[in-house]
Amino acid sequence: MRYLPDGVQMRSADTYTIEELGVPSIVLMERAALKVVEAMHEREIDTARTLVVCGSGNNGGDGFAVARLLAEEGMHVEVLFAGKESSLSRECAIQKKIAERMGIKIFTEIPQKEYTVIIDAVFGVGLSREITGRYCDIIRWMNGQDCRKAAVDIPSGVCARTGQILGTAFCADLTVSMACVKAGCELFPGKKCAGETVAVPIGISPDFFRSDPEVCFTYDRADIPALLPPRKADSHKGSYGRVLMITGSRGMAGACYLSARAAYAVGAGLVQVYTAEENRMVIQQLLPEAIVSCYRGYDPEQLSALLRWADTVCIGCGLGTTGASEDILLHTLREADTPCIIDADGLNILSRHMEALKKSSVPLILTPHMKEMSRLTGRSVAELAESRLDLVRKFTEEYPVVCVLKDSRTAAAMKGRHTFLNLAGNSAMAKAGSGDVLAGVITGLSAQGMELFESACLGVFLHACGGDEARGKKGAYSVLAGDLIAGIEAVLRKQDRGEE
Repeated sequence: MRYLPDGVQMRSADTYTIEELGVPSIVLMERAALKVVEAMHEREIDTARTLVVCGSGNNGGDGFAVARLLAEEGMHVEVLFAGKESSLSRECAIQKKIAERMGIKIFTEIPQKEYTVIIDAVFGVGLSREITGRYCDIIRWMNGQDCRKAAVDIPSGVCARTGQILGTAFCADLTVSMACVKAGCELFPGKKCAGETVAVPIGISPDFFRSDPEVCFTYDRADIPALLPPRKADSHKGSYGRVLMITGSRGMAGACYLSARAAYAVGAGLVQVYTAEENRMVIQQLLPEAIVSCYRGYDPEQLSALLRWADTVCIGCGLGTTGASEDILLHTLREADTPCIIDADGLNILSRHMEALKKSSVPLILTPHMKEMSRLTGRSVAELAESRLDLVRKFTEEYPVVCVLKDSRTAAAMKGRHTFLNLAGNSAMAKAGSGDVLAGVITGLSAQGMELFESACLGVFLHACGGDEARGKKGAYSVLAGDLIAGIEAVLRKQDRGEE
């Protein structure tokens, strides 16, 4: 796993390294500059004619140091100083003076020249106001140049916390981030400005963030083997959990099939589908491995017996929002004593009964997309998109649940835990049934004894990695929900072989 701090959190780590560990700020700056130059060389970025655009703060100091290092390599380097002399930080002033003494050309007006690369070192992670005036003009000019573009730590104009664009923003091909990639570089629309992101070590330990649950984190594929529930040689189907899928109203057999098939795909031992009688034949034909139980309406005795049987429950995929569906959901919230994943129509029903969510003692995972989250919270989709991490955390502080907020950057949150931010996956996954597969994956992992939050985070990541596999096989347009399951199976097969 790796952390994705925001600007405030990163500054705290920086201060700790300088004041508590005693590493001078100028040393961190030198390391940062070295790593920026290394990253550009590794990607074969032509630095023969380089323009570094520097601000007055320590990000600008990094830029001046980068200019010096490239000049020492014999490159033609110039610096556009976009900041103010009166606002120079101590370290930036030192680096600027060194660059001047080395004869590096430093000017303050937008040049009429062509460069092979422009390096953005105007604003760092602390920017919190909209960019206007001269700064705006300079950044727009930088974006208009026909050359490679690199950003130091974060593209100027991208909010390090939310990824929102603060008026305007530099559009980089490469962003070289110190210690950790910043959350704003991975959240849209900031991600579109950050290009390729790479974290480089400069002496600030990412372990600093371990004690701060406000810092979000992500997974890489190399993390998967250690996260998966173990498979023991001496085991049987009961060893890997009994799943109850309360899914599929009349005509919604597809949602039943996809969620149940996905639970099996990630290792669940036994899956029982509880669905409308009209879906029986379809499910038995599509998934003969599943037990099929059916209802014609709300049957409390039958439902209670099924809930007692299950180790994990998934409810809502294609369930509908009729009176019978509502009764089934509320009954489950009252009587289940095993983990319960609520998705789709289950969430739409739940949005009308939020008091039941507060009263329920059932361990719950909710998996809303943005519109469903809007119904649950009363906030607009635009509000959620602008501050998704803050709002999903606030939701889990108010309600005792794990919340998986689905979007192009899905987040999973639980009170007292670091928020998970998924960076895998792609637009090919934007198809009907994708959410049913995700609900099944999370349910299947939970059934094998994983803790709720861990099963939610790993489920989201496996689902997204499966989407990447599916796109690699079928392209960006032709992926269907069932292909995601095949992709997940491919990911897990690679783990068995020790591949990444």
